[in-house]
Amino acid sequence: MPPSPRKSIKERELFSLTSSLPCCSWLKVVLCSHMRNLWMVLMALTVLCVAIQILGVVWQSRNDKMLSEKLLNVQFTIKIQRTLPTEQRDWVRLRSSHAPVVEEEMRSQEEGALKQRAKGQQKVAEHQHGRDEPGVERRVQEHHQHLKLSYTVSKVKDSRKEARGKVSAVKAALPKGTMGDDELHLGVPGSVVLQLGHPSIKVVSTLPYKPPELLSTNRLKSRKSPAPLGTNSVVAGVINEVKSEVASATCWPKNHIVFLKTHKTASSTILNILYRYGDSRNLTFALPLNKHSQLFYPFFFASHFVEGVRSRSVKEFNIMCNHMRFRPPEVRKVMPQDTFYFSILKNPVAMMESIFIYYKSIPAFHKARSLDDFLDNGWRGYNTSLPNNHYARNILTFDFGFDNNVATETPGDLETRGAKAIGAIEQDFHLILISEYFDESMILLKRALCWSLDDVVSFKLNSRSERTRHMLSPHTADKIRAWNALDWQLYLHFNITFWRRVDATVGREEMRREVTRLQERRAELAKTCLKDGGAVDPSQVNDAGLKPFQYGAAIIQGYNLNPGLVGPTKTHCQNLVTPELQYTDTLYTKQFPELAARQRQAAKLVASQRQPSSVKVNPNKAAMTGPVRVREARHSRTARSGHRNPHAQKQNDLPSSALSKITAARSDRNMP
Repeated sequence: MPPSPRKSIKERELFSLTSSLPCCSWLKVVLCSHMRNLWMVLMALTVLCVAIQILGVVWQSRNDKMLSEKLLNVQFTIKIQRTLPTEQRDWVRLRSSHAPVVEEEMRSQEEGALKQRAKGQQKVAEHQHGRDEPGVERRVQEHHQHLKLSYTVSKVKDSRKEARGKVSAVKAALPKGTMGDDELHLGVPGSVVLQLGHPSIKVVSTLPYKPPELLSTNRLKSRKSPAPLGTNSVVAGVINEVKSEVASATCWPKNHIVFLKTHKTASSTILNILYRYGDSRNLTFALPLNKHSQLFYPFFFASHFVEGVRSRSVKEFNIMCNHMRFRPPEVRKVMPQDTFYFSILKNPVAMMESIFIYYKSIPAFHKARSLDDFLDNGWRGYNTSLPNNHYARNILTFDFGFDNNVATETPGDLETRGAKAIGAIEQDFHLILISEYFDESMILLKRALCWSLDDVVSFKLNSRSERTRHMLSPHTADKIRAWNALDWQLYLHFNITFWRRVDATVGREEMRREVTRLQERRAELAKTCLKDGGAVDPSQVNDAGLKPFQYGAAIIQGYNLNPGLVGPTKTHCQNLVTPELQYTDTLYTKQFPELAARQRQAAKLVASQRQPSSVKVNPNKAAMTGPVRVREARHSRTARSGHRNPHAQKQNDLPSSALSKITAARSDRNMP
């Protein structure tokens, strides 16, 4: 409908404009509607959001530029240890590639200046006969000097530009840096690795090498850890100027830890390290239910074996490190997702000799006159269903949660099961240590957990006297490897991955230096803490609370503290030598004081109802009191009592009521 003649000219023009433009019809509706104020507010907010986004991008780019400039200003002091001649020349040439170029150009500039001066003098001589004005010669010389200076400046600029181009080309040819969890791999000759661990940041360079072939898949599935780089250490040094906040930001101490405590592998010493670390920082331990010393080993671990899980009295657990038969799904129910898992292995030959002495009373070893006698004849009557016989064969494989019994006449099945166990362990554990290289293992553990040297220093605990150790012949060692074939497979594989990790993350030279510092620190603590500087037999331990638990035919040594220790020094020294059972009781009482008080009252009531009996006491055990003596009495009944088969799967789902009823029977097997 056309506009009426009474409408103004301005309204007619607006009507014709909006009618001719198809996009303006909705704009007219918006501007003329009663919600026009709301639309204007929305448009203003949109413009404001876009402006804020642009400012954020500009601010981020500015911060990135400032950060890059700070990183470029970090100075490195590198001490050359050992390098190949060709790589050393390449490294020196890389660092000073612009120097020969500039020197060559400067020499060419001097030669050019001399030639130019000679030409200028020749031209002056040619025109000397036509000089009529007194200032002509001076002006000609100034002109030639100006030309010479311009030429020199241009040549210097060109040479510098060319030098920068060469350096840029060399840098572009290098591989780019990659960032790991605790390391920065720089793309420079020698595969430089920037160790970002606290408290010092170190630079280590390694040469590339091809790793040896393994028995099976040899991937080191260490979560969030860099790939191996090589074995030959080339450069080692220390960064001089790095702010403390940078170091602390790159490496944070790990407080969520699971240690699978294996048998007769120096695991009691590592347990003491974890106990001291958590105790000094008030961390929460996943301790066994009802004040046990083990998590109901040899049964497969279940989450309700931990005190505080069923009652939900503990919100979060930090460290789990008592004996258990590993079962990953149940462990993950208790521990946080970012937990660090590690364990330790030992050569099955030496471990078998120790197990035979320590567990001599188990049915498998009871009738054997010697270890050779058991390996030659005793295995024929080996019964897997009898209690505690799992100690006699492939105990490492058993502790990791696999079947430890395998027929020796089926080598194909043996290799398959070994490879399967290795793959599962690599998947579940971040680090596997080796007992024969205990000090090197502690350095790897310190770096992996981002701890200090004092956190991993220790004294040997639960260690036998030399009088109970026996040398094995090569023939006996071969029989042990055949009998414990699965354990031998595990040991061979993880011994290789252990040294590969040393080469990749530390380097042999740096490892030797750190081991030396660890040993020196241990010697200092021994001089401060220990009377006579070392371990003594249990009969010579003066403090009954520091007397180690005795079992089997082994003589487990302990320590006496120096007199006169007071305050924090005495506490620290005492924690260093406190045996496993006593320390576990102390931590349980600290975490669950009410439960511990009720259990002490129940123990006193039971003790008062028992009649004393005359028993011949070993002099090495005479001074044991308290919970250690109670556990010793329980262990004495182990060989005479029958137990259910630890291989049965149905035992994993026992309710808490059933656990409480068989507590005494299972406590007999709480052997460290």
